[in-house]
Amino acid sequence: MLKLAIYGKGGIGKSTVTSNLAAAFASLGKRVIQIGCDPKADSTINLLGGEPLLPVMNYLREKDEDPETLEEISKVGFGGVLCIETGGPTPGLGCAGRGIIATFQLLEDLKLFETHKPDVVLYDVLGDVVCGGFAAPIREGYAEKVLIVTSGEKMALYAANNINSAVKNFADRSYARVEGVILNHRNVERETEKVQEFCDKNDLRIVAEIPRSDDIIRFEDQGMTVIEGDPTLPVSGRFLDLARRLLEEQK
Repeated sequence: MLKLAIYGKGGIGKSTVTSNLAAAFASLGKRVIQIGCDPKADSTINLLGGEPLLPVMNYLREKDEDPETLEEISKVGFGGVLCIETGGPTPGLGCAGRGIIATFQLLEDLKLFETHKPDVVLYDVLGDVVCGGFAAPIREGYAEKVLIVTSGEKMALYAANNINSAVKNFADRSYARVEGVILNHRNVERETEKVQEFCDKNDLRIVAEIPRSDDIIRFEDQGMTVIEGDPTLPVSGRFLDLARRLLEEQK
């Protein structure tokens, strides 16, 4: 099983990258689970035709009881991708990170992995603050590899550095390791050079470059990933190539 945690600064495009990567894996015939670990709970929306999924934390607040089946807190999206959103607390109350921990425990109780038997699991995780629950995917053994999404913008690289440092802190415990960086272009000056310099400094590699694309925006407006919208587009090929590469390296 390939277990990936995808981290990045809020607004950097990690959910777009994650959902397109999930769709790419599914297009290659793999059974995929995508778990959104962000209070905004919008990670999987473009796998579900633009329809938001009821987050686990909302379910628990509204029902005041644990779900009895996975179907109550998940939906099947494009390509058979099983979609789950952790959600977060009522705005202004509670800790979003604790919501992730509670959701993961619930998924274990419901035997998610034993039941669904996925080939690939993707965790889409907010990376502005890598502590508590937001670090759960990398410190509790859920993910084995981390991909960091960044652009060449100063704050995106700052967040990427914090994420990389956080993962390194758990290196001696055989937890997840940083597999590489996905450069999600914003077309800033010397963007590729800046990200490459960051990678060289931290002994990392750029595993994929995603160009700024009007096609991604166009299909997202229709509630789709670009993989679903038109898998023959060059930008779709970037996600498919990355999926193939990750699967090949997993062997």
